[in-house]
Amino acid sequence: MKEFIDIIIRELRRIRKEPVVYGIIFLAPVFSFFLIASIFKTGVPRDLPVGIVDLDASSLSRKAARMADATPIVKINRSYISLLEAREAIEHGEVAAVLYFPKGTERNILRGQQSSIVLYVNNANVIKGSLLSSGIQKTIQTLSTGIKIQMRLKTGESEKEALAKTMPVKINSELLSNPFLNYSYFITFVLFPVMLVLFSMFATIYAIGSEFHYGTSIEWMQTAGNSIVIGLTGKLLLYTLFNSATAMLMNYVLFKIIGAPLHGSMSTLFLSELLLIISYQSIAIILVALTANLRLSLSLASAYSLLGVTYAGFSFPILAMPAAGKFFSRIFPISYWIESFVGQSLRAAPLAESFIYFFYLGFFIILGVFFLPRLKYISFNINYWGKI
Repeated sequence: MKEFIDIIIRELRRIRKEPVVYGIIFLAPVFSFFLIASIFKTGVPRDLPVGIVDLDASSLSRKAARMADATPIVKINRSYISLLEAREAIEHGEVAAVLYFPKGTERNILRGQQSSIVLYVNNANVIKGSLLSSGIQKTIQTLSTGIKIQMRLKTGESEKEALAKTMPVKINSELLSNPFLNYSYFITFVLFPVMLVLFSMFATIYAIGSEFHYGTSIEWMQTAGNSIVIGLTGKLLLYTLFNSATAMLMNYVLFKIIGAPLHGSMSTLFLSELLLIISYQSIAIILVALTANLRLSLSLASAYSLLGVTYAGFSFPILAMPAAGKFFSRIFPISYWIESFVGQSLRAAPLAESFIYFFYLGFFIILGVFFLPRLKYISFNINYWGKI
């Protein structure tokens, strides 16, 4: 116990003398959380610029344009005389889409003939293009359905009959996990944890690697009674507490400031975050033990953390990945944690479902134990001093 307390006191003194540590464990995470929250506070894109090419110049085309402009995502603010001019506007980034009404659109519809209204979308940004396409298509479909109903009413059919023949099958869709269709919930649920684990790994790697860089690793081990377990536990306990406080701040920003829904247990959520932090600290120990190089370990930690976002299954489902992708996704603790996190926040999943993922996180924690002998060997080897 004496060695354990001595290690904690020693690490507190080191943290006080190292300004970079303050940045890693305090300033950088807090700044990143509030920066991300301020960027995505709107939740859903609004008033994206859309142009119009109205060669029909009819009451129908003007009504369709007004209906499209009334949707929250669309802001019709440009009018062009030709498709060539509209195409140049899209290429120059002046508008995100162009709504085109060919000449004779209203006349053909009144004659009972099919007529097409064309939507040109810049789909370089997939999310923006998809939202614009979905919003405008729903508007045009609503207008088309209204025209069909009016034409049937003129033939003597009742409103109920006209509606039944126009829409014989009605889809009743219910969104369960994210009923708000809020992009902010989606992106912050990914970026916030990435910032948390990224700075957790940085702090762990720097805390251990700096011992070799300054040639104090033997002193570290002697203070710990030559026990790598006591040395690491006492050193990383402080960082674990600091990162846990950061996780609590993350939850406050997510659920109080941004207003993300929390349908499950906050205590279970925090427990999962604590296990996530420790699992990434374990990965950091592995990187330092394997590479024996501070800069290389920090670089690998960055790549490992960011790759975990890609393979976490939040933007692209793991079930749809090829076999190699599914296997690769399982080497990142965050791919297991995100299931528990979403289950407790958005889906109100049973606690037993979340506890299953805790075992997977525990595997990563135990994995780091096997690299402790290698780390102890490096600690007593003077050849690594100043080179890590």
